Amino acid sequence: MSAEAADREAATSSRPCTPPQTSWFEFLLEEELLETHLRKAAPDPSPVQLIIQFLEQASKPSLNEQNQVQPPPDNKRNRILKLLALKVAAHLKWDLDILEKSLSVPVLNMLLNELLCISKVPPGTKHVDMDLSSLPPTTAMAILLYNRWAIRTIVQSSFPVKLVKPGPPQLNIMTQIQQEKELTENILKVLKEQAADSILVLEAALKLNKDLYVHTIRTLDLLAMEPAMVNGETESSTAGLKISAEEIQCQVCYDLGAVYFQQGSTNSTIYENAKEKFFRTKELISKIASSSLHCTIDEKRLAGYCQACGVLTSSSDNALQQSTPYSQIHSCMKSGNYQELVKIFLEDNLTLSLPIQFRHSVLRELFQKAQQGNDALDEICFKVCACNTVCDVMQGRMIDIQFNQLFLKPNKEKIDFLLEVCSRSIHLEHASESSQRKMAAFLKNLCLGLEDLQLVFMISSHELFITLLKDDERKLLIDQMRKRSPRINLCTKPVTSFYDIPASASVSIGQLEHQLILSMDPWRIRQILIELHGMTSERQFWTVSCKWEVPNVYGNVILGIKDNLTRDLVYILMAKGLHCSAIKDFVHAKQLFAACLELVTEFSPKLRQVMLNEMLLLDIYTHEAGAGVSGERPPSDLISRVRGYLEMRVPDIPLRQVIAEECVAFLLNWRENEYLTMQVPLPLVQTNPYVKLGQLLAATCKELPGPKESRRTAKDLWEVVVQICSVSNQHKRGNDGRVSLIKHRESTLGIMYRSELLSFIKKLREPLVLTTILSLFVKLHNVREDIVNDIAAEHISIWPSSIPNLQSVDFEAVAVTVKELVNYALTINANNHFWLIIQADIYFATNQYSAALHYYLQAGAVCSDFFNKMVPPDVFTDQVIKRMIKCCSLLNCHTQVAILCQFLREIDYKTAFKALQEQNSHDAMDSYYEYIWDVTILEYLTYLHHKRGETDKRQIAIKAIGQTELNASNPEEVLQLAAQRRKKKFLQAMAKLYF
Repeated sequence: MSAEAADREAATSSRPCTPPQTSWFEFLLEEELLETHLRKAAPDPSPVQLIIQFLEQASKPSLNEQNQVQPPPDNKRNRILKLLALKVAAHLKWDLDILEKSLSVPVLNMLLNELLCISKVPPGTKHVDMDLSSLPPTTAMAILLYNRWAIRTIVQSSFPVKLVKPGPPQLNIMTQIQQEKELTENILKVLKEQAADSILVLEAALKLNKDLYVHTIRTLDLLAMEPAMVNGETESSTAGLKISAEEIQCQVCYDLGAVYFQQGSTNSTIYENAKEKFFRTKELISKIASSSLHCTIDEKRLAGYCQACGVLTSSSDNALQQSTPYSQIHSCMKSGNYQELVKIFLEDNLTLSLPIQFRHSVLRELFQKAQQGNDALDEICFKVCACNTVCDVMQGRMIDIQFNQLFLKPNKEKIDFLLEVCSRSIHLEHASESSQRKMAAFLKNLCLGLEDLQLVFMISSHELFITLLKDDERKLLIDQMRKRSPRINLCTKPVTSFYDIPASASVSIGQLEHQLILSMDPWRIRQILIELHGMTSERQFWTVSCKWEVPNVYGNVILGIKDNLTRDLVYILMAKGLHCSAIKDFVHAKQLFAACLELVTEFSPKLRQVMLNEMLLLDIYTHEAGAGVSGERPPSDLISRVRGYLEMRVPDIPLRQVIAEECVAFLLNWRENEYLTMQVPLPLVQTNPYVKLGQLLAATCKELPGPKESRRTAKDLWEVVVQICSVSNQHKRGNDGRVSLIKHRESTLGIMYRSELLSFIKKLREPLVLTTILSLFVKLHNVREDIVNDIAAEHISIWPSSIPNLQSVDFEAVAVTVKELVNYALTINANNHFWLIIQADIYFATNQYSAALHYYLQAGAVCSDFFNKMVPPDVFTDQVIKRMIKCCSLLNCHTQVAILCQFLREIDYKTAFKALQEQNSHDAMDSYYEYIWDVTILEYLTYLHHKRGETDKRQIAIKAIGQTELNASNPEEVLQLAAQRRKKKFLQAMAKLYF
């Protein structure tokens, strides 16, 4: 408070202002009987402590003659205490910043309610219904103070609170803290319910455009006098401390902006309102800065709010939008202009205006986008990470592990960019000695971590490296690298290439073998092998690494090559190519296979065809992992090559079964059903089990849906799968002469083993094919004689309903297969409601009722926009609803059972009434009554609670019945709408419970 304001206050007060050294009690106490008591509590309390003590004394409950606790009496003593608390607040100029910082929510709520009461605000009247312009100035100001505090408290409650470490537990203190916490939560609940009204009151205050007055000690004294002594002074427009219209608008705009900003997290359009209020606050602050006495706004926080709003909202003012790096980065991320983003990070490595936490958050967001399938962002992730890493180095922080992960495979482009970042992050002319040492150490450690000497040379020959490291340091670095690898022969003068250095005669075979294992360059592999074979002719270098594996069908042919060098080279190129393909490093795999193909073409047609087959498989993998993921069809030449492979008739060519498997799966995934059904040569179908299986699957899918007489192929497919899942029984005579039955799980009766069938199915992605094979296994599971709970599936009716020899089928293996298949199918599409129902039925059949409910509800949610639309009747069939009812019943959620009984086509009153009779229910019971729309069930509830004497619950049921939309005289459309709305709310509540 300024000196001028203090003088004005003293001038308008009816009593002289006490000197600073005088006790607050002598200044504020009105009754001598309180002085002794309060002096014992604190000898010289602060103004805020006084408010707390006065209100605590005034709110203490009393005891009547029967020693029963009564509310605080409304007597003269308590009225004086409340008045004293108001006077202390008036002395503080009703500064909410001070009051909120020092008073708890319950105390400040009590204080402001007393202010409303003494300001003649009618109790029970909504503030939003009152016309502020027609009220006395002090009354309007009291309403504004209360509603400003209300929304400020709501905003403050949304911020995370740092938990204070508790001291030794004391029961009375813990009880008091718990009571205050519960009271605060109750007040917050009421404030949040009234938040919309408070916002409307403050919006109306912005239209007042007139000065208001706030109570002072003098006006509070006048209000406490007898009405006849006041002479209407407190009703006049000049009573109290004047607050200008601009100051009021400034405070209200700021508070409204804060609450709008908080609400923007759930509705982004509200950020525009927040932005308008904050920028208006800035204008008003600049306007009243010199004359403001009571307007206290945290201008740093306001600037932060304005900056955030500028980023979160689109602005036509491009200059404003691009005024800060934050806005520029947000714009780049939104528009996908990642090169500009990298440029901003590069520039900031010198200015250091962006906090490191913000830099890392941008990188995390880029990583998330890259992991979602945007491969183009991998390079951007590295560049931003490189900028962050150099920034960390220059500020003495540790290098993040993400940089090491992204730098696992360094190349020329990455080194070039990293050197550019280093060069642009330091001005050598102005940089301190410490900064130069940090950068030099980083470059030095970078060299020591690289194995490729070409990359090391790129760094060591760079101008920045030469400038930062002295001659002695460079020589020491070279010595360290020589010790690490004897083959390194660096000199201080630049060399053109490592490969220009002639091989030394002293190079050991072990070191060359080590390089042979690490190298992925086909021509370098060839060079090393030539060198090795020049040293010794006794070794077989294809055995150097135990991880070089080639399928046996190929190994026999390759190891039959007479020339040792050629044999080693073909074997190693093939093994490395297969390994790269397995780890999805398709670029290196293609280089290795291409080199191998070029080599074997010269001398072996058989191996040439082998390499062509492997390159076909590699191209299938490449497409499926790349463009195929986004649904892009493969090029026609790839499809033609796949067909050509299946129709190939070259004799004595070693073939891997996996290639045929992948080719058939590829054709099924890209819906080449016409070819598989009509054009595949008959001998191929008879000799290749995967082609036969693919043909039957394609033909069955092609005929769906169709008449029963056209489903001969479905029966053929059924018989093939049943045979695969059958077990071969063998009889064995034991030592005691008895004959025992032996079952072999993996039978050779079918065209392939069950594990091979499962492996093949897990290569399929086409939904119709997966649904078809899944429904077949579900039907096979259901035909079991001792099955209690059938599993539902789409197209299940096309399969035969019986098996001639049930004992031959391994139903245990069938059940395991169904579980594996539905789990796999859900990885392909987690939102397929038919597959979700199958998963739910499996859990239901295995007595896992909570999990079953989870998947039943998920199936309904995915096909109804989280129950905002009606769930299709073919999803929530009567069977599904009955199973949900049983799940809830066995989980002791009996009220949920009664509600679900309404979902059936014919309401099951018997089950509903029986469930409601249960008193040991684990659900929310009466809080679910609002979801019941059937009047008969509600009437039964009313009767039941009346019979049990449960008055409160009976009233809830009566309230539910009394809703006009459930009136039986309403049109059918109204009743249906009421039922649909309750279904939606109930299912959403269930989903939140079980998801």
